[in-house]
Amino acid sequence: MAATLIHLVRHGEVYNPKGILYGRLPGYHLSELGHRMAAAAAGELAGHPITALYASPLQRAQESAAPWSASFGLDIVTDERLIEPTNRFEGEKFEFGPAVLTKPRVWRWVLNPWKPSWGEPYVSVIDRMMSVIGDAWNAADGGEVVMVSHQMPIVMVQRFVAGAKPFHDPRHRRCHLSSITTLRKEGDRFVEVCYQDPAAELLAASIDTGAV
Repeated sequence: MAATLIHLVRHGEVYNPKGILYGRLPGYHLSELGHRMAAAAAGELAGHPITALYASPLQRAQESAAPWSASFGLDIVTDERLIEPTNRFEGEKFEFGPAVLTKPRVWRWVLNPWKPSWGEPYVSVIDRMMSVIGDAWNAADGGEVVMVSHQMPIVMVQRFVAGAKPFHDPRHRRCHLSSITTLRKEGDRFVEVCYQDPAAELLAASIDTGAV
């Protein structure tokens, strides 16, 4: 029996006092506010028939999955396919936008934003995300599946199922901290059926830096 819904959940706020692009670097855990955000996300679906829980191996995703595990009595299935993409600016203070034109040393890495040239190709992120989503859908014993991941992988799924091109302006992503993007399978394709911001009241006090 397949799943009925897939919920893609972004992790909560990360403790990042230096404001660097942390990517896949180890040791980046949730802030106190981030833990509250993660709890709010799990509380949003209280009463839903959640039957499986997956998470990226990165610490912030594992910590964000913990309230779901406690609330629904589920073990966390760690899957590498849910991980943050690679990025050549990992470990630096870096923001994509017009300001990169003032930094000649990075030009060779930003020449092709359609790929993108600074990290894992968009098509690779889409392929691995849709692979884990499809596998989780088919493996579920009915009910709904929660998958805790990161902003860019979730945005790639949003754009793919909507038929949009993967290239986009990172400053205009619709994937807030601890947001929930819900998919359903219709025929042979997945479609987005809902987007929720259960931590909306906490976002004003949060700092959302470090996503690739």
